[in-house]
Order: sequence, then C-alpha cells, then structure tokens
Amino acid sequence: MKTLQKIAVPVTLGLLGLVVYNSCSPGITKGAVAVNNFDAKKYLGRWYEIARFDYRFEKHMDNVTAEYSENSNGSISVRNKGYDYVKKEWKESIGEARFVKDKTEARLKVSFFKPIWAGYNVIDIDEDYQYALIAGSSVKYLWILSRTTSIPESIRQRFLEKAKRLGYNTDELIWVRHNQ
Repeated sequence: MKTLQKIAVPVTLGLLGLVVYNSCSPGITKGAVAVNNFDAKKYLGRWYEIARFDYRFEKHMDNVTAEYSENSNGSISVRNKGYDYVKKEWKESIGEARFVKDKTEARLKVSFFKPIWAGYNVIDIDEDYQYALIAGSSVKYLWILSRTTSIPESIRQRFLEKAKRLGYNTDELIWVRHNQ
C-alpha cells in the first residue's frame, strides 16, 4: 500500500500540474496568427472591453477597461478594472505581460497570479490601433477591445467573422455595458 501511495501521489500531482499548465499556458488558439509588425508603443494606453466570453474572473462585470503601460524592464504593466454590478463594487487586477518571442509579434503571456501565465494574442488590429481582437490559448478566451466605448459595425463584423473561422462560438459573447 505504501508503494502505491509513493507512486500515486506524485503521478496525481504531476497530472494536476499538467492540467493547470495547459489551461493557463501562454499559447495561442489553434489556427490563429498573432499580428506581425506589431508596435507595442502604439498599443499602450487605455482600452475598453467591448465583448468577451463569460469566465469567473470577470463574472458580473461591466464598465471594464484595460490600461497598458511600459515597465522599465521592457515588460508591460496591465491594469484591468471593472464594476461588479451584483456586488456593486469596483474591482481591479494588476498584472504583467511579456512578449513570448519578438516584440514585433503580438504574442504575449500575461500573469495576474505568478507563476501562472496565460496567452494574450492580438490576432487582429486596425492600422490606427483603435480596435483589437485578442485570443487566448484556446477558444474559451476572446476579447474585443476599443479605444472608445463602442466600435463601428464594419469592425465588429470583421472581428466576429475571423473568430468564427477559428472555431469561436461568438453567439456566447457578452457585450459589455459602459455606463459609468
């Protein structure tokens, strides 16, 4: 019995670690390609979350913004803020993003709970850096961002069509309300 425990416990912990790693890996959705010739400096600043999938970290949140700024070490500071309309309180998370490869490829990994990193991949952006489509490491994570609280219908359709081609169920997107 002790021999079984000596084997079962490490194997179980190893499998659990593998599951956690794969669910929070800094990968990119299958078939997606990150934007090349990415200009990180143009991406910095405030973005409004226009749409997302419902997941526990943003449950019941509206008025969601993301603020990106450059750290002295070259990484990017991430400050997410939103209003929990059920608890009637503002929530904020501060994290860090790092480029997975080259700074001209919009593949990043982000962490709010180190050492766990998640994929943050800009897979579409307009030439003026006003609207962005962000993919996570799987079809469970998708965000549409804008420099203002709305987006033109043409951009909305462009992003939705691209997401659908990659296997995202866009009917499940939550369209974030901005009223504060």
